[in-house]
Amino acid sequence: MSAGRLKDGRQRSVVSMVTMFLLAVLWTLPTLGLLITSFRTRDAAATSGWWAALWEGGWTTENYARVFEQADLGNAFLNGIAVAVPATIIPIMFAAFAAYAFTFMDFKGKDVLFIIIVAVMVVPIQVAFQPLLDLLGPRGLGISGQYLAVWLLHTGFGMPLAIYVLRNYMASLPYSVVESARIDGCSNFQIFWKLIAPMAMPAMAAFATLQFLWVWNDLLIAKLFLSNDNTTVIVKLQQLLGTQGQGAELLTAGAFISMVLPMIVFFTLQNFLVRGMTSGAVKG
Repeated sequence: MSAGRLKDGRQRSVVSMVTMFLLAVLWTLPTLGLLITSFRTRDAAATSGWWAALWEGGWTTENYARVFEQADLGNAFLNGIAVAVPATIIPIMFAAFAAYAFTFMDFKGKDVLFIIIVAVMVVPIQVAFQPLLDLLGPRGLGISGQYLAVWLLHTGFGMPLAIYVLRNYMASLPYSVVESARIDGCSNFQIFWKLIAPMAMPAMAAFATLQFLWVWNDLLIAKLFLSNDNTTVIVKLQQLLGTQGQGAELLTAGAFISMVLPMIVFFTLQNFLVRGMTSGAVKG
């Protein structure tokens, strides 16, 4: 059975359409429940499920107002931007230079160094926290609690995957373009900025989207390496929930406030994200 055709002329399967619809519903239901709960009073949320809100009531907008009053979410939101934007740009910038070198330049030990970088990706970041706390803390560089510490950590943890992704993408680009530019006298710096960087923009934008989401939603690094004065919105949300479950109604409201900026970034760059993830999947 089929219903319509795809752009390439293939028949659209009813089974696949139903399956995708069911998956979309299952994926959306928890988020819908969270949204409804964020507009319910604490007593209403504690006595009945979110699906009962339609006939039991208990609606309120006070949760959103209290989030900004009690958690200082406005400043935490700005702190999150101050952390996420540089922690997204810096690793991609350095990774793009490294990926170009691994793809279009020859130097001794290139393959071994690339294997080491890929191997670093399998090391859990949690095992590095203790030495990093010593390195960045008062006994070391003394920058723990500052934005710089978090920028460096996210750069170090994000670069291996960024180098791997960008290197594989650049390897699919036509090498003849680079050779022609070198014959014309272009330096590696000129080739990168004028040729490779524009062609690799879909991959860089795709990774930038993922990196931004990872940094924005990070709890552990921000909690360990930032002070309470400049901590991010995710840490503030975690602090809303008491040991006995107090503040659960505020947590749901704060969660949706924290989703605003990531959703804007995702929908703005989603075309680049799809192009970057699918490039090279089909060979011409």
